Formats: sequence, structure tokens, C-alpha cells
Amino acid sequence: MKNYTSSLQFTLVTIVCFLASNFGYSQDRVSTDNIQQWVQKYKADIRGPYKDIRWFCTDGSIRQPKDPCPDNIGPGVQHARYKDEVVSLGETNHIYLGQILAYTDIDELWDAGHNHSRLKQYQLDKYLRLVDNGWINQKGQFYRGSVQVEDEEAWGIDFYKTILEDDKVLLNNFYLIRQSLKDIPHNGDDNVAQLMRSQSKVISDIYTPFMDLRTKIHSQPEKADIQKVIDFKTKHQKSLTTDLNKKLDGLVTTMNTFFKPVDVQALLNTSKLVKGTLLGDKVQSFINAKADNDNPSYIVNETAQLLLDIREDLLTEKRSLARLQLLDISLKLEELLFQNAPNWEPDTVSGQLEKICALTTASVGAGYLELWEWEQISGTLSKFGESKLTLAELTQVLETARSAVEWSAATVKANYQEVVNTYTAFEPKSYAFIDDRIRGSVALHLGQSVGQLGDFISKESALTNKVMDITNQSTFRGLNPGYAFGELVVVDGSSEDIEVSADKIYIFQRSPSDLKPVAGIATVAEGNMVSHVQLLARNLGIPNAALSDQNLQSLKKYDGDRVFYAVSNKGNVILKPEAQMTDQERGLFLKKERNTDKIEVPVEKIQLGTTDVLNMRDVDASDSGALCGPKAANLGQLKKMFPEQVVEGLVIPFGIFKDHMDQIMPGESTSYWEFLNIMFKEAERMRGADVPEPEVENYQLRQLETLRTAIKKMPLKEDFKNQLETKFKSILGAEFGKVPVFLRSDTNMEDLKEFTGAGLNLTLFNVLDKEKIIEGIKDVWASPYTERSFKWRQVYLLNPENVFPSILVIPSVDVDYSGVLITKGINSGNDKDLTVAFSRGAGGAVDGQSAETYTIYSDNGYRLLAPAREALYNTLPATGGTGKKIATFEHRVLNEKNMADIKTLAKTIRETMPNETNSDYEGAYDVELGFKEDKLWLFQIRPFVENKKALSSGYLESITPKINTAKEISLSTKI
Repeated sequence: MKNYTSSLQFTLVTIVCFLASNFGYSQDRVSTDNIQQWVQKYKADIRGPYKDIRWFCTDGSIRQPKDPCPDNIGPGVQHARYKDEVVSLGETNHIYLGQILAYTDIDELWDAGHNHSRLKQYQLDKYLRLVDNGWINQKGQFYRGSVQVEDEEAWGIDFYKTILEDDKVLLNNFYLIRQSLKDIPHNGDDNVAQLMRSQSKVISDIYTPFMDLRTKIHSQPEKADIQKVIDFKTKHQKSLTTDLNKKLDGLVTTMNTFFKPVDVQALLNTSKLVKGTLLGDKVQSFINAKADNDNPSYIVNETAQLLLDIREDLLTEKRSLARLQLLDISLKLEELLFQNAPNWEPDTVSGQLEKICALTTASVGAGYLELWEWEQISGTLSKFGESKLTLAELTQVLETARSAVEWSAATVKANYQEVVNTYTAFEPKSYAFIDDRIRGSVALHLGQSVGQLGDFISKESALTNKVMDITNQSTFRGLNPGYAFGELVVVDGSSEDIEVSADKIYIFQRSPSDLKPVAGIATVAEGNMVSHVQLLARNLGIPNAALSDQNLQSLKKYDGDRVFYAVSNKGNVILKPEAQMTDQERGLFLKKERNTDKIEVPVEKIQLGTTDVLNMRDVDASDSGALCGPKAANLGQLKKMFPEQVVEGLVIPFGIFKDHMDQIMPGESTSYWEFLNIMFKEAERMRGADVPEPEVENYQLRQLETLRTAIKKMPLKEDFKNQLETKFKSILGAEFGKVPVFLRSDTNMEDLKEFTGAGLNLTLFNVLDKEKIIEGIKDVWASPYTERSFKWRQVYLLNPENVFPSILVIPSVDVDYSGVLITKGINSGNDKDLTVAFSRGAGGAVDGQSAETYTIYSDNGYRLLAPAREALYNTLPATGGTGKKIATFEHRVLNEKNMADIKTLAKTIRETMPNETNSDYEGAYDVELGFKEDKLWLFQIRPFVENKKALSSGYLESITPKINTAKEISLSTKI
């Protein structure tokens, strides 16, 4: 695999700085390089991150280590003090190394104002110590007296006693609190599963032949693996060092502890506050019944239900220490389930469905799924009692179960990704923390069961993926049809600063927010199906699929290989080496087929003589491409149709842009506009002279950079600025610079019948300051000449020189949540259904967030396709700029009233939009909207553009199996 370390670190530093600006960290920050150097220094320091040991007395006094606190001022605690630079790092970067709990205030560790960063850092630190021989305490772990276990445990009990008192805190943070119990000492607790995984990782890192066993232990741990480790040690004895022998013996000891039968009764006996309560009685009944039935299927089912019962009824128990005891019991139950799940091996479809339902129930009980999400999917997953299901019904069960796995993994990422990104910048081993947490969850066994069901359904429907030679292929899921041929690039890390190429196929953890053209794409975190990246891929026929993290890891060995990649109209996926391509597949690339699809930006009706700032009320759909772009024209149309749900606005038309571009460009003898056209003419001359296309493109990008820089410095004409001030006040009702506004680029290349252009140009959020609005206008005018925008246009446009930007200026609405409506069922394939994706805050769903997504059915009801899993969301303060708030997931984003309002809106749009616009357009619409205190606000409407060629391609049709969805499957069928 290629080395992306430097760009990854740059990205992560950017993320840290962004969070600092939003959460108020000091700007006098320590560089990543310095932190990295400190970490290496602490690893070799016998005191690690600590400088000395002191007694901390009850009265606040601090005494030498050999001078304990006298009885008359209280017992006190003894522990290390941090090095001065460690303390400073917390103040400047909000990074806390080597945290000692007894040295920390409870509220400081809970760290609510920073999305619980310090608590998560404590957990990550514990993980790093396991996988890196103590990490920054490699030598310091032997620094006697630096940490006192009994003091840490006493502190842990006080910590949980405090935070578990608050119902809201527990409700909002159930997953995080429950996970923290694995790491924060509170009376002899442990995390044996994590220790087992970390020990096997350390061994395989030192001794490569152990890798296969490590993979087995990480993905499918079974008691039989203990003997495999013993046999491995015997077989490789001649090659093993004394240290490796000790590590293997330690792993065997840990595995014996892990697979030792879980004694829930012993834990209940020590949980004296729980005994005799409603939940305590349920636990006792479970223990009694289990004694008479040790069948794995029975144990998994009953354990899963008890996990759910504890979560659902936990708030009925008001005593914080009793809640702590119940959560400890919950963790033991999860261990019990983890031990027994591999031993339940269903031999029928019904049994497989039952196991999937039970494991999903357990995922809810363990906090990986929210209770409201379980309400949405439980009916679909509870059909194992039926005698038969159609292939369509069985496929829906599979899709729902697969979603449960994805949502569970997304919960882990939503909680920890921010901290992991921060630490990975200076400690790369941090990156594996999220994977470790997922592998230690119920989702591990759920994913395996779903994969087995997927394999069965693939055979029954002939909808089989063919992805190299990797395992668990049923977790691949096609999103957009298309085909591609090129080098495969597998990016296991941040993608934001990866320089992509239009002739390569990319596998990402998460696609970059400003993705440039690529040949093909697949992502672990698909974001949502209506993000700008997804819409562009769909528009251009770029094959696009979702896959699991395990799939990505399996594909890493093919990084750099040339491959053929295709996604069919039904979503099956092909990825194979160049050598295995058929003659038909090679024929697809003999000529550049997409060049024949290029279109021309219509300029015949453009009115460049209009140089007045316009009231948005005075434009409508007929002005699109004439006075302004479709955003302003269509929003003006919506203002006529829905006057109470659309804000006021003003429009800076094409003519004002062209008027300014006709000025002489500084340092040149030509105008800005002439400079642009000379560049395009020279590019055509170069092509005529057989200059290689990369050289032509490089010339154009250099010239565009010069033009873009000049536009940003362009002086605005006084007449225009005067108009802007006057119209601002008369239309928006306030002085220029007193109301925050959005500046939305609105070009004539957007929303053409064959090209969407979604998200290619600049939108400025919530700009208040007068000078910033003036500068923002020039920034928006310059944005069509960025590399990304230009490259996407070049794919489709014959006359890219005739791209004109207008600007839509509208007041900000600080919505509670926002998103996108597509007036067709993208997932269902039914043109009468609706697709809706929403995220909390402003700008929801369009930039690839993990959004709450539904199919709303035309007849009745809806289906949850994905819940929101974004930890932070945008707010639009009245003072301008954007703020960030922390999201929790215990409640859904859209409520029932919102869903009804969206359905009514879609009906009105379908019925009235063509008539109101005198259009013959019969396709679906893409609508951006939001809700503020349950009132619906409309921000944009555009045609929903799909790539008709990809959908109708003869090749894609040939690899799309004909599925008899009405075929009935007996659930007693052997699997």
C-alpha cells in the first residue's frame, strides 16, 4: 500500500485546529511534531510523563513522598505530578497524556463542553498501553507510587456515583458511559477481551507467522483457539525468543480467563443494591433458567433480551450506585453472549434469522443502536417465526440486518473518531482503536451472521458479487451503476488530502468532501445517498458501492493493481484483475465513450445587459439561464408557490459579473474575460498540436489560478455597491451588514437536463460583516475556476468558457435540522416514493454527513434506511459565522409531523411545478429544506439528474440478474 502518512497527518492537524476554533482551545498550540517528539521522549523516560511523586492532603496541602499527610488533616492520596509540558499541552491543545484519575476533578474528566474528550483520551491511552508495551509509560510503568490502584478505584466509584445521578446524562450518553466502565477502575473490573486482542496483535507485530491466528482471534474468537495458540508455540519453538514465549504464555492465560464461564450469579451477589429490585429479579430469573438450559441459542436469546430490559428500565432505578451495578451486570452479560454466539450454528433460514434478531437485540441493549432505531427495524427482523417469505421479503430482512451492523459500527466511530484523529496525528497506533472497539462488540458476531444470510440469498437470487478473491462478499452493496477500468487505490485512513486522479478507482473509509473526478469509488462510510458527491457520481455514471471495513482491509493487498470495476443496475458488484477481463469488458474502453455525451451550456437566451441587483420575488423559473442560475430562479418560483416557507432574497445576475469581468485585469493588457477566453483558445491550439492532455490541463489550471487570484482582488464598481446597500435594506429589512446571509454561487452550468453540477461551487454560510460580504461576492465569482469545479465541468461540457455565475443572497435560518428530499425512491426504485435525508443543524446531508435517511412510501408508511451518526453539527449564530454543537442520538431527527409535511410538500411540487414553470420536465426533483421549531423552510429545488447511459448500458444490463422477487423461500430450508 502507498504511504499516505504525511497527508494523513496534515489532515488530522487541520481537524484538530478546526475543533480548537469551535471549542475555544488556546491558539498558542503545540505542533504535532513537538508532541510526537515528547511521546518518544516519555517512552524512554523512567518517569514517563510524570515529574515527581507527592502526597496530596485533604486540606489542599502537598507533601513529600516520605512525609505522608498527618491524621489531623485527613488521609490524603499519593500519586505522581505531571511534567510541566504535559500540563501545558492540556491547556493549549486540550490533549491530556498519562491521566491519573485521583489527580482529576470529576467534571474535568467528564469534559462535557469538549464532547467528553478527556474521558475518551483516557480510554485511548489505556488501549495504547496494551498494544505498545505501556506506550508513554514504557519505562514509567515501573515508576513506583506514580499511580495507586486503590485510589483510582475509589475515584472511579465517585465518578459514576456523580454522573449516573442525572437521568438526562445517562439517556444521552448510554453507550459512552457503558463503554467507559471497561476502562475506568471501579472495584476490580477488567477488559479481558481487549487484552486478548492486544496481546495477539503485539505477538503478530513481532512475529509475522502468527498473523493468521491473530486474525482468527480478532474476528472469530472461539475456545478452540486456545489449543491453536499452544500448538503454534510448539510448532515454532525453534524460532521463538524468550520474550515471545512469555507473550504466548500470557495470551493463553488471558484466553483461558476470557473463555472461563461467566459467573453472573457471583456478580449479582455482590450487587447488593440490585437484589430484590424489578431488574434484580429479572437477572436472578435468568440465572435460574440458564442453570437448566445451557443450549447456546437459548442463552443468546435470553441474554439479549435481558440486556435490552436493563437498558430500557435502567432509568426506573434512581440510585446511582445501583445503576452502576446494573451496568456492570450488563457488561458481564455481553461477555456471556460473546462466548456463546459462536457456538450457536443455525442450520435453517429460520434459525439464522432468529440469531440475527437476537444479536441485533443485544446490540440495542449494549448501546450500539438506539431504542427508537430498534422500534423502526424490530418488526422486519422478527419474521423468523413465519413458515415462508418471498425473496423480496427475505432481502429486506438482509438489508435491515446489514444496516444494523453498519449503524453499530457508526456508533463507535461517531463517539471516538474525533479523539482518534487527534492522537493519530502524533501516534499512528491510535488509528486501530476504533477497529478494536468494533471487534469487541456484538456487531462482530452479528456481521458474521448477516454475511452468512447474504451468501444464502445471493445463491437464491443469483445476485452474487464477484470481488477479487476476498471473503464475506455479500457485504458489498452497489449504490450507483457504472463501470470503470484503472489502478485500484485503497486508502485506509483520512481521505481529505489525497490527490485523486480521474483514471483511478478509489476505496475509501469515507469519501473526501470535495471529491474531484475519479473513475470509480467505494466507501465504508457511504455518508448518505443524496450528498453532493453521491449525486455527482450518479449523474456521471461513476460506479459507486458501499463495503465493510473488513472488505477494505482485505482489498489492501491489491492496492496499485489495475482492475475492472462494475456495479449493475440491481447493485451487484464486480471487481477483478485486468488479466481476467473479457473481450466485451475490454471493448468498453477502446474509445472514450463518455466524450460523446458532452453537452453544451445553453447561452442563446442569456441576458448580460441586466446589471441591476434583483429582488428574488421578481425572478422565476423562466429566468434560469437568462438572468441568473437555477438556484435563484427556482427559489423565486418557490416564493410564489410557498410564500410563507421561503425567505426573502436578492439576486446578483450574470450581467453584473460580466460587467466586472470586462474591466482590465491588473498586470495584463486584456480584460478578465478576454484572459479567460485566450486561455481556452490556447488550450485548443495545444491539442491541435498534439500536446499531451495532462500538459494542456496543467496549463489551464495555472492560468485559472492566476485568474482566480485576480478576481478575488477585483475592485467592485461603486454603482453596484450602492445598489447592494439599497436593495439589502428594502428587501431584507435591515441595514447592509446587520443581517447574516448566505451567498450561494448560482451558475448557468447547473441543473441542466444531463448534468447536475451539485456542490461544485462556493456557498458562504451566515456572513454578517459588510466587508466580508463584499469579499465573499468575489470569492463566489472566482469559485467556478477552482481545480475541482473545472475538472468536473471538463467531463461534461463542450463550452466551459461560457460558464457564468450569478449569486443568490438570502438571510440565514438557524434551522434545528435540514436536509434533502428527492421525489423518487432511490432505494426502492419506485418513482412514486420519496427519499429523505436529514442531519441536525444547518447544511444537513448535502456534504456527505452520516444522515438520517428514509424511504417514504407512496401508499403508506416509511422505512428507516440509516440514522444520523454525526457527532457535531452546524449552527448559525446571529453574530455571523458558524458554530458547532454536540449531537446525541437517543432521539430521531425527523418527527411524524415533519414526515407528513414533507409528503404534502412533495405532492404539491409534483402536481404544480411543471404547470407553474411551463415545463415538460417529468422527472424527479431534488429539494433542499429545513425545519425550525417544526416549521418547514425551503432553500432550493432542482431537477434530480441521473446518468441514463449507465442505467441503460447493454453491458450493465447483461450483468444484472433477472430476479424473481416473488419466489417463496421456506424458512425450514437448510442454509
